[in-house]
Amino acid sequence: MRENGIDRRAFLRGGAAAGVAAVSLTACSPRSDRGTTRTKSSGPLVVRDIGGTYGAANRRAVYDPFSRETGIQIKVVNILHEQMIAQIKEGRPRFDVMDINMTHLALFKHEGVSEELDYDRLKNARNAGIAESLLTSHGVGKNYWASVLAYRTDAFGGKRPESWADFWSTGQFPGRRALQGALDWPELEFALLADGVPLDKLYPLDVDRAFTALDDIKGSELTFWESGGVPGELLGRRKVVASSVWNGRVQSPVKDGSPLAYAWNGARRQSNGYGIPKGAANPEAAYRLIDFALRPEVQAHFARIHPEGPVVPAAYAHLTETAAAPLASSPGHLQSGFDLDVEWWVENGDAVTRRWQAWART
Repeated sequence: MRENGIDRRAFLRGGAAAGVAAVSLTACSPRSDRGTTRTKSSGPLVVRDIGGTYGAANRRAVYDPFSRETGIQIKVVNILHEQMIAQIKEGRPRFDVMDINMTHLALFKHEGVSEELDYDRLKNARNAGIAESLLTSHGVGKNYWASVLAYRTDAFGGKRPESWADFWSTGQFPGRRALQGALDWPELEFALLADGVPLDKLYPLDVDRAFTALDDIKGSELTFWESGGVPGELLGRRKVVASSVWNGRVQSPVKDGSPLAYAWNGARRQSNGYGIPKGAANPEAAYRLIDFALRPEVQAHFARIHPEGPVVPAAYAHLTETAAAPLASSPGHLQSGFDLDVEWWVENGDAVTRRWQAWART
């Protein structure tokens, strides 16, 4: 997931602890004038996120404005799957809100370690136009990101690959390619799109057809990347001419003048989301934070700082056309891409990944 990217496959397997960190409170963004009652809390609200630039954006756009409005201070912990599950199952989670990928929220639900959300307490989620797939029983979407097709603009004599069919066309667009490796769900959807499957007919995935399509570019033409920063490096060093990439990872090089571009056609969207662990010490404040983060103006503020799109469509009224252009959920990009089917992948992902790993080794 770009900077929100820990190794998601390692996360699903239960990774080692990343440590615990509290982030200092600094006022960086304008106060929201809502007249909300300030609350004296017996302790801080503890939020789990992944830190880095993603955590810094949360601090500026969400945590600090929320604290100024409500008086509730926020402490952040950066811990991974194994610790989170262990703390919850021991009945002593040391966090009240978890900001994680929607896939992980689905897995937490399956493991019985998260609370069912009471949407009556989330007024900013009601009738807000949030995609139904992000309004789940145990998690609500927070911000979109996407895997897109990136390429070198100087590699094809002025031609530009504009679809996954072009990515698969090694005759028309010759040169090495890269796709995401085993750190997340395999990118079977791109193989199916290249083979002519329409966006709205992708799921349930035809796994056999996808692997047949992958066979077409396997071998000397295809390599795999295992970390979010690698595709940009491969493209920048001319090791490949085209690659899948998390959209936030390629925007800075493009802005800085690198001969790179990316296409939104066929983008695979995913979302981070909020959930509440079972046994959370401060659920009332947790609901207040989640509801605050779903305000359109807060969603827009986050998107200006970090290249992830709002899940609340009204947020785009607070964004300029320039600010909206690189975001995965802008209206035009919603039409040209698709949302990863979390439930399909949770049900089938382990078996598909084992097959993909065996395929990649041969």
